[in-house]
Amino acid sequence: MADNQSFSIQGYNLVTLLKRLEAATSRLEDVTVYQENHVLGSSATKDTKQETPLHPAATAPAAISPSLEAAPAAATPAVVAEVAKSIKEFDVFIKEKVSPYVEASKKIDPVLAEQAENFEKAVLKERDVLDAASKSKKIAVDDAKFQKLVIAPVNELIMKVIQIKDDNRQSKNFNFLNAVAEGVAVLGWIITTTPVSYIPDFKDSAQFWTNRILKDNKGKESEKVSSEWVKSFLSIFDELKNYVKEYQTTGIAWGGSEDFEKALSESISEATSPVPAPAPAPVAGGAAGPPPPPPPPPADLFDDVINAKPAAKSGSEGGMNAVFAELNKGESITSGLKKVEKSEMTHKNPELRKKHVPLPPKKPRNLSIREEKEVKKSGTSTAAGAAKKAPQNELVDNKWMITNVGKSDVENGLITIEGSMDQSVYIGNCEGIVVQIKGKVNAISVNVSEKVGVVIEKAISSVELTKCKKCEVQVIDSVPIINVDQSESTNVYLSESSLAAEIYSSCSTALNVNIPSKEEDGDLQEVSISEQFVTRFSADGTHVTSPVSHA
Repeated sequence: MADNQSFSIQGYNLVTLLKRLEAATSRLEDVTVYQENHVLGSSATKDTKQETPLHPAATAPAAISPSLEAAPAAATPAVVAEVAKSIKEFDVFIKEKVSPYVEASKKIDPVLAEQAENFEKAVLKERDVLDAASKSKKIAVDDAKFQKLVIAPVNELIMKVIQIKDDNRQSKNFNFLNAVAEGVAVLGWIITTTPVSYIPDFKDSAQFWTNRILKDNKGKESEKVSSEWVKSFLSIFDELKNYVKEYQTTGIAWGGSEDFEKALSESISEATSPVPAPAPAPVAGGAAGPPPPPPPPPADLFDDVINAKPAAKSGSEGGMNAVFAELNKGESITSGLKKVEKSEMTHKNPELRKKHVPLPPKKPRNLSIREEKEVKKSGTSTAAGAAKKAPQNELVDNKWMITNVGKSDVENGLITIEGSMDQSVYIGNCEGIVVQIKGKVNAISVNVSEKVGVVIEKAISSVELTKCKKCEVQVIDSVPIINVDQSESTNVYLSESSLAAEIYSSCSTALNVNIPSKEEDGDLQEVSISEQFVTRFSADGTHVTSPVSHA
């Protein structure tokens, strides 16, 4: 009987051990499932809003006490805040456009890679700003808090990009560095209210240098790498413009009730902290669930110090505040400039000219063509455009310069000059005036003018009219030669003493010469200079050309 009882006790112990072994096996299986889910969940995005409980009450076994049932629920991690759609699209922009540009830069030059990394840091900084703005109340761009938290850090990274270019002017990849330095200012779109029209200007500036890159590397081994770099870099501007046009049309989109500074610090901490692991699936059956995951690691003690460094460096002592402070100085803004001694001037010290000085870039040819097209389209003449300049009426060396003078610029529209034999007169880009030249001068030239009258007492060499309209020339004493070229509606008045003057005309229309009439004293006879010529050939091949007479 005692043996039976002993066997029964032993059998009971054996069954209990088997149950405990099954429970332990179930726990190990759950731990394995948890680890697999953790590996798969590490690549998931942070915008996951769904939360799976560790131990649902519906599947919990009845043997579990209420205290054990409440413990896993308390250890459940907090739900990750939902990320706005505009921020998700900005992340896609960084991944598909900015990151490939950084990788392409690493293939070309370490210095170019360093510049690209600073460019990427500035973009990531703006990503944190946009994320924080989507959760917080709007603050003004000129607010001190906005300048400290946004403008100063981004401006510091922009200046680093430009400084890298300035420190490597002798680099063989200087055109690459210059293209980035010219285009990095596009990141200032966050402080404008019209970012869509702001972005293309900086793409044009950068494209001037990328065109040089493509030209310099054409037909070389580096052609493929450089063309890929140019394509990836310029695509940043196009994609950024599309993004801004859809999500940030009038600047930063604000949409929340939080404090901006607090929201920005949270965005920065979320960007630097690892993605939390997802909770494991509920355990089927009566076995106990796996133990809860450990709590998240404590925040880095140096986060505040690291994040405060850019703001401290770019506070009131630097960044945009320093720029505005300098502009507000007025006339005293130049007080801090260094005085250049004569020994440091290249035009005073010939030795300095021997040193290599980089030449400034030439003006793009397409801009000049565009200006010419605009002038032709508007219908404004060159004389009208030049007349907007400051008028000039003075003796320069031995030449009288009368330029850009209109009727309203002088009293009664009359200019009188006392000339001498060693002086000449130049009249250019003038309109509606009369110039009286007293005495004997060497030569007189009228260029690109309209409705200008010239009264000449005596000239030694010649009088020339070029590209003029409705101009008149009156000779009182004598002039040996009068040359009219590419002019319209020109009238020449000759006195009896100047009838020996030779008149040469080319490409001119409506040229009339007024000479004293022989029949009536004091009257003038108008003679039109022929504009057409006739050429006749004889049988022996000779030819005679004569002006067509107009009766």
